[in-house]
Amino acid sequence: MSELSNTNNQGPLNSLDDWEDDLLDRYPDADSIAAGRDTEAYRDYENNLKDTVREFYRLQHINQTYDFVIQKKAQYLTFDKKEMSVWDAFDFLNQLVDDSDPDTDLDQLQHLLQTSEAIRGDGRPDWMVLTGLFHDLGKVLCLFGEPQWAVVGDSYPVGCAFSDKIIFSQYFKDNKDYYDPRYNTKYGIYEPNCGLDNVHMTWGHDEYIYHMMKPYLPEQALYMLRYHSFYPQHRENAYSHLMTPHDHQLFKAVNQFNPYDLYSKSPVPPNWTELRPYYEDLVAKYLPSTLKF
Repeated sequence: MSELSNTNNQGPLNSLDDWEDDLLDRYPDADSIAAGRDTEAYRDYENNLKDTVREFYRLQHINQTYDFVIQKKAQYLTFDKKEMSVWDAFDFLNQLVDDSDPDTDLDQLQHLLQTSEAIRGDGRPDWMVLTGLFHDLGKVLCLFGEPQWAVVGDSYPVGCAFSDKIIFSQYFKDNKDYYDPRYNTKYGIYEPNCGLDNVHMTWGHDEYIYHMMKPYLPEQALYMLRYHSFYPQHRENAYSHLMTPHDHQLFKAVNQFNPYDLYSKSPVPPNWTELRPYYEDLVAKYLPSTLKF
């Protein structure tokens, strides 16, 4: 069994991909990026996935508090856990391959290559191709011992009232912030239209890789990284009251990116031998020889 199979005591999902597969059920409206694939067939579980996803969100909604997020930022945004080249980082991430995922038996690099190659195939800018390659690299948090609910899942702000547009919002009643007057009002610790760069989001792979890539990628790419799991906003418009016109403008980039993330999965592995020279040059163009995690 894979390394990921041994982490199930840290969360209820059968694999990290279960949450992403559930997104295809919730948001099946693929556009041309799905390239004629049957998006209804992306998930084919015989067991009841919904119960595991429900339990995942119960744990996430209880434990993702304002104090928890601040603690995790202090713990991880020092980037002093490990230093690796980009390619060593992907080898590290590939420890998360899990044979319980029915949609693909590809390792994590191959899955990310499918996203980046779909972006590249549509003639998008090369920084967006690199964003596709890197958008899930933050899942290395699992290999640092983080539970699944602190790595994946829909993201949303903490420090203000939890929106009822968030999936399984009923579980927030067991979150201590739900009763804290500092955090349980519409704006909480924030000001109206304060801008998302002033907002603390739930802790997970999106927030982690966003901060890691800040020195290297353009702002549109950083929005794609930080908000690609922020479904309560880019699908439900639940937090517009915290956003500036600049945020709204850049969310067009997030909406452009998300279909590639959701609908590019395929059982056909990318040909890494052919692709490697392109991606080595692309990584070298934007990033240093090693990254600090």
